[in-house]
Amino acid sequence: MVYARIPQFSGFRVISMASLGSSARSNRTSPALPAKERWAGCVSVIVPVYNEIAHVDKLLQAIHASPVKKEIIIVDDGSTDGTREKLQDMPRANGVTVVFHKSNCGKGAAIRTALRYARGEYILIQDSDLEYDPQDYPALLRPLERRETNVVYGVRPDLPERGLRFFLGAKLLTHLTNLLYSAGIHDEATCYKVFRRSLISQISLECRRFEFCPEVTAKLCRMGEKIAEVPIAYAPRSAGEGKKIRHADGWLAIWTLLRYRFTRRARWAKSDRDADAPFAVSFCRGPAEVKNIR
Repeated sequence: MVYARIPQFSGFRVISMASLGSSARSNRTSPALPAKERWAGCVSVIVPVYNEIAHVDKLLQAIHASPVKKEIIIVDDGSTDGTREKLQDMPRANGVTVVFHKSNCGKGAAIRTALRYARGEYILIQDSDLEYDPQDYPALLRPLERRETNVVYGVRPDLPERGLRFFLGAKLLTHLTNLLYSAGIHDEATCYKVFRRSLISQISLECRRFEFCPEVTAKLCRMGEKIAEVPIAYAPRSAGEGKKIRHADGWLAIWTLLRYRFTRRARWAKSDRDADAPFAVSFCRGPAEVKNIR
């Protein structure tokens, strides 16, 4: 049964970027663990960011407050509203990597860049607009930790506040996915997608914008992976409040689902050419415990 629980972001204690960095620095004296042990059970939270200066502080506080073992990888995708400057001024912190694209390339591009820095056992995608609640991380990770699946999607409640256009568009994509791939899922377009890193690293991604969701779903289904689902909280925002997905992204999502249903798997298998970074990076700062990162 799907349930609704509206995230109470306002309930988080308001803290500054400086205090986040100070808190993280206080842990530096703990003994270093072997790499395999350090990243076992850890989730790499990938956060694509574009023009979110009003939300980035609260978002990072919410992610830090989530009670799971994690690292955070933020990729700013060419923001022009001061988000980049805010992230650049943020103190270096344990488990936080900040990367800047030289120009705006799209959400899918930001995810592809972030995957190159991820070290955790699991990968979780987190939108930067506060529609999704990081307190849902434990529930999303549980099926993976129990080894019941390799992929988990968070299912959003059917709230009328989502808007008829977005609601129907998401339903259409879900039905098309189930028709083409027999996926048996309820929310293809959800942001909250969690993977074992060992699985997602086998897939060569081509997405640049919001077609990340249908592309990764299509390819996982073609690989025979069963997608588990967990109900999550969801507080939708409108285009006027900053929602960036557009009509053209819906048509691209449909084309992506059709394309990968009939494309030979050999054409999108991981290869040596994927070792090259496809998107130019202008700034990269690794975690406090790592002096140099990639």
